[in-house]
Amino acid sequence: MENVLVAGANGTTGKKIVNLLKNSQYFVPVAMVRKEEQQKQFKKDNIKTVLGDLEKDISHTVKDIDKIIFAAGSGGEKVIEVDQEGAKNLINEAKKANIKKFVMLSSMGADKPEQSDELQDYLKAKHNADEYLKSTALVHSIVRPGSLTNDGGTGKIKLQSKLNEKGAISRDDVAQTLVRSLHDDSAKNETFEIINGDTLIGKALDAVSVH
Repeated sequence: MENVLVAGANGTTGKKIVNLLKNSQYFVPVAMVRKEEQQKQFKKDNIKTVLGDLEKDISHTVKDIDKIIFAAGSGGEKVIEVDQEGAKNLINEAKKANIKKFVMLSSMGADKPEQSDELQDYLKAKHNADEYLKSTALVHSIVRPGSLTNDGGTGKIKLQSKLNEKGAISRDDVAQTLVRSLHDDSAKNETFEIINGDTLIGKALDAVSVH
């Protein structure tokens, strides 16, 4: 079983990711949180945790880690510090630690941040983080969902490298897509967009993995 560091484990989507990993037969989650009180909820479920602040030295967080899911976000408050530089900080540590795969939760529109009005700064930060990840030798998947909802997951999505349509997707299905992307042969070095759709997540990922 591979140890997977989940950056942003305390977030709404992060918690769903940790849960999926906990019930997986391939992966063991390590929840990365910023504050000690955030560790309690995971510890009571016997989930390993590590304290780490993306704005500081986080070299200790990648010890004994095989793969990483970056699902952290500043909620719009510190887009440069967290969404951009925090991501780069973790990518740098991943490189040093020879992490086998880095799965990045990005956002639809991150390829063309200038086209957005209200989210421009956030999307610019995501864009810079994505480009930085692509420029490294790390094996990666960059997942760009449409607007996130708290609806129940369907296990089905619409996936393309570029969808050319806006849409929503449940956090459940996003979490599932991120976890499925951890597999070595899944969406290797691919960047793709996802919204609600009719294709099973596994099938959709297989289709993007054949390039």
